[in-house]
Amino acid sequence: MLSDIEIAQSAELKPIAEIANQLEISADELDFYGKYKAKLSDELADRVKDNSDGKLILVTAINPTPAGEGKTTTSVGLGQAMAKIGKKAIIALREPSLGPVFGIKGGAAGGGYAQVLPMEDINLHFTGDMHAITAANNLCCAMLDNHIQQGNTLGIDPRRILFKRCLDMNDRALRNITIGLGGKVNGVPREDHFIITVASEVMAILCLANDISDLKERLGNILVAYTYSGEPVYAKDLKAAGAMTALLKDAIKPNLVQTLEGTPAIMHGGPFANIAHGCNSIRATKLALKLADYCITEAGFGSDLGAEKFLDIKCRYAGIAPSAIVIVATCRALKYNGGVPKSETSNENIEALKKGIVNLGVHIDNMRKYNVPVVVAINRFGTDTEEELKYIEEYCISKGADFALSDVFCNGGEGGIELANKVVEACEKPSAFEPLYSLDLTLKEKVEKIAKEIYGASKVIYTTAAEKAIKEVAALGGNKLPVCVAKTQYSLSDDPAKLGAPKDFEITVRDVTISNGAGFAVIYTGNIMTMPGLPKVPTAEKIDVDENGKISGLF
Repeated sequence: MLSDIEIAQSAELKPIAEIANQLEISADELDFYGKYKAKLSDELADRVKDNSDGKLILVTAINPTPAGEGKTTTSVGLGQAMAKIGKKAIIALREPSLGPVFGIKGGAAGGGYAQVLPMEDINLHFTGDMHAITAANNLCCAMLDNHIQQGNTLGIDPRRILFKRCLDMNDRALRNITIGLGGKVNGVPREDHFIITVASEVMAILCLANDISDLKERLGNILVAYTYSGEPVYAKDLKAAGAMTALLKDAIKPNLVQTLEGTPAIMHGGPFANIAHGCNSIRATKLALKLADYCITEAGFGSDLGAEKFLDIKCRYAGIAPSAIVIVATCRALKYNGGVPKSETSNENIEALKKGIVNLGVHIDNMRKYNVPVVVAINRFGTDTEEELKYIEEYCISKGADFALSDVFCNGGEGGIELANKVVEACEKPSAFEPLYSLDLTLKEKVEKIAKEIYGASKVIYTTAAEKAIKEVAALGGNKLPVCVAKTQYSLSDDPAKLGAPKDFEITVRDVTISNGAGFAVIYTGNIMTMPGLPKVPTAEKIDVDENGKISGLF
């Protein structure tokens, strides 16, 4: 069987202008990045702003496992299947981060015969958005340290600097560092930190900004530090917002690419869902809704993270609402949740499936709390048995949930026709989308709501540091903001070892910060890391390029 990259490299891509033409986009409304990639211009967004919106479909999943769920693959395959049944559809996805590409995950542009292309470009430098975000973030850091070096007229306390440098790579050695060493000319020595670019507030801002003016205002509102007297210092106080926006003036434009079957796909932004809000940009999604009858988008990791944040943060700021929610599940992942080691998930095990399927049940129940129709996509793997698939189907029936078998990995759009039809039907059903919580609640009340109603926790515990941080955030107006919970993706709890549907557990909040420019408060639980590390054998060891420039090993 061909690998993902071999399938992608054997595909015949259409010029991106042809893909744009499917959406009635002219060449003058594209900024070309070679033959097969383009950015969508501001002129296009302005031209279609009065078009009616299509139907928004959110693809989410059960809690991720090492066995894999195939959420992006399902999203891409569903878009291809929509075209097969005669629907005008567009896919709106996030851009991959170099950290996971070279770390554990490998490529992140779908898989098998449900991929977005050009796969190598998308997984590597693409159109440079990640680099622009990194540069804008680190420019602000450089200006902050320079301000302290050049006299510190704002009175910034070096012990209370909040804004961190970033890098789009898994590099644990940079988590905690000391800068400014080597004498007076090299700056003021202080402790500093790096986070991964996709966890940065600048990334979140790019994805939540409506236009370049909104982007500049949000960048200026980033809380970067406190003064010796305890007053907040923002990026606008450093006069950094204008230059940061200049670095992002092209990055804010969504990117147009295509699937293996020539279905249009917009890829833009890439915040992690276990750390940040985990959705592609508002600009990309809103533009997609104006360009097609159906927009298929995804949110990172399981519905307890990405989907909750999509529905409670992104939908609020964008003024959008999904017409249907698709939950991706696999036999392998459900068996893993039932206690089977990854190495044995390919073996038939109905008992483990019965134990683990409760995880799917929780995600179904949770998504229904938003008053939107739900469809379960059973993502088929070659090792699944008919008895196992039948058990999942019967479970969905017992839950009163619509479902469809999806085989898009092996068969592309043809393998997703049943799912596409079910999703179209779901989009026509009555829905009354409503966020889980009111913004009038306090930060603690919002966290309690999510912890108890989405995770299933019995109690939320706050450390002394978290209690102090909540008071500081509230003093800055943070009580009126939505919350973005940083939590392990592997469990509904804050303990990655608690699989399935854990009960009677406590969630521990260890810190709280305000992403003032993005417009949410970040709630840190468990031992979540904002700068991942590489595994013992990183994927980077398998990635290579030959003398002709042909890349291998990207999944």
